Amino acid sequence: MSILQKLRLINIPTVFQTTRACRTNLFSRYFSDEALKAREAAASGAESQPTIFDKIISKEIPADVIYEDDTCLAFNDIAPQAPVHFLVIPKRRIAMVELAKEADENLLGHLMQVAGNLGKQKAPKGFRLVVNNGPEGCQSVYHLHLHVMGGRQLKWPPG
Repeated sequence: MSILQKLRLINIPTVFQTTRACRTNLFSRYFSDEALKAREAAASGAESQPTIFDKIISKEIPADVIYEDDTCLAFNDIAPQAPVHFLVIPKRRIAMVELAKEADENLLGHLMQVAGNLGKQKAPKGFRLVVNNGPEGCQSVYHLHLHVMGGRQLKWPPG
C-alpha cells in the first residue's frame, strides 16, 4: 500500500486536494453571485440611487412583509439562504452601517430589537444576524439591512 493510500485511509487530504480546495474556495468567494453584485453595486454609485428597498417601502414593488412600524420594515428574503431568512430595514435610508451617525443610535437599536424579537418567534432554537457593509462585505443593496437567518444549524465561520 502506498503512502498516499495510507493517508486516505486515515482521512488526511493530500496536498493536491488541499490546494485545489483553497483555490476553489478563493475562486468561489471572489466570483460568487453576491460578491459580483456587490462589486457592480459599488461601481454603479448605487449609494445615491433609489434602491429596491426604497421601492418596497413605498409599495412600488411587493414584498412578503412580516413586520412594519413607523421606522422599520421586515420582510422575507426573496432568495433565502436558510429556512428562516428575512431582512429588517430602516424606512429612512442609511446607505451603509459605517455612514450611520450618532443621531441614528435609537434607530439602529430599534432595528436590532425588532430583529431579535422576530428571530425569536421565527427561529426559536437560534438565529444569526448579518450586516453586509461595502463591496468586500458583499453589500449589494446600499440601504442598511439586517439579515436574520435560522431554522437550521448554522455553520461557523461564515463566508
